[in-house]
Amino acid sequence: MVNVQIDSTWKEQLQEEFDKPYFAQLTDAVRQEYRTTTCYPPGRLIFNAFNLCPFNKVKVVIIGQDPYHEPGQAHGLSFSVQDGVQFPPSLQNIFKEIEQDLGTPVPVSGNLTRWAQQGVLLLNATLTVRAHQANSHAMLGWQTFTDAAIHALATSRKHLVYMLWGGYARSKASMIDRQQNLVLESVHPSPLSANRGGWFGQHQFSRCNQYLQSRGITPIQW
Repeated sequence: MVNVQIDSTWKEQLQEEFDKPYFAQLTDAVRQEYRTTTCYPPGRLIFNAFNLCPFNKVKVVIIGQDPYHEPGQAHGLSFSVQDGVQFPPSLQNIFKEIEQDLGTPVPVSGNLTRWAQQGVLLLNATLTVRAHQANSHAMLGWQTFTDAAIHALATSRKHLVYMLWGGYARSKASMIDRQQNLVLESVHPSPLSANRGGWFGQHQFSRCNQYLQSRGITPIQW
């Protein structure tokens, strides 16, 4: 994380964060973790969500908690896995709901880069994780940084769709002006939550596209 390599539009929005003491401490802690243990995603992909989806191109925000923590999965996009990797259960349920909602067949790959390139910010609250240890970097300070990113969008952009899945993501709703944006809240797509009800049949993906189209914005090809 030396001289953070992040899209210029995001760098402009978040420069104050990079200059704060907590970010220097975060940088040191993450460097130490990557030096001494296996961590994900690969260092070059820590800011992948920002680099694939510039600030001024964001249409939709999907907030995850932290990266997948098994080999080959995480590549810096929430809920996404690299090509050839088996779909985690949450992603399976996302694709099932899209199929039911829009009739779009379940894709071969769980790589959501194509969403990011269309303007879907796939943002994890914590951007790194130790191998095999969920939430192991949750206390390093990432959430201060990612909250700043959400705040920047909330104050400078409007007519965005925020998809908040599960209690953690829904806790960010207070940052968002519902008069200027669409906020879609539901349970988390993980089997534990989804099977209790409140995930399937919400039509979030068609509702998202209807909202975008109503404001003259090109919808997402989910």
